[in-house]
Amino acid sequence: MVRTANRVLLGLAGLGLFALGGAVLVGALDLPRHWGFDLPGWWPFRGPDDVVLGDEGRTRWRDDGWWWPVVFAVLAVLLALMLWWLLAQLRRHRLSEVLVDSGDGAGALLRGRALEGVLAAEAEAMDGVSRADVVLTGRRRTAPEVRVGVVLEPYAGPAEVLGRMNDEALRHARDSAGLERLPAEVRVTAARHGAERAV
Repeated sequence: MVRTANRVLLGLAGLGLFALGGAVLVGALDLPRHWGFDLPGWWPFRGPDDVVLGDEGRTRWRDDGWWWPVVFAVLAVLLALMLWWLLAQLRRHRLSEVLVDSGDGAGALLRGRALEGVLAAEAEAMDGVSRADVVLTGRRRTAPEVRVGVVLEPYAGPAEVLGRMNDEALRHARDSAGLERLPAEVRVTAARHGAERAV
């Protein structure tokens, strides 16, 4: 949901800025006079000397009793939406537990942090892996997903490490949790190291 909201907000902001920039550009460059066309009556900026918000627009409803309550209500709603969006960005969508089929029909709960820790430890035990960070996401009743960040030593081969991650660490986690599938996204980066001198 957060990804969809981000895309919608970015799209709307982009369209709004594009439309506003185009309207200002048409008036600022005085294109109607140079190219010989008329602007519609509702066009906000009509020439190079026009301002974004004139005196009439700023003071039109200031003396009306409904104006200031509406302004504050709109600003409060915008502030609440921006805070919701900010908190949604900061919140980590980490799965706290995984439902494991225990065979008795009731099921058991496996802590997400425990599974993350085991996966990270097994990945870091591989030759060529300097560090591994694991985050479990998704839903506990359906197939959970894993995001793994792996930092490789300079001598390690990414293809070999990815193959071992799939064949060993991820397969062990899938089998131990009794999951039919465990989709994983593995991001590989190289550890920083100084240049070696040849003597």
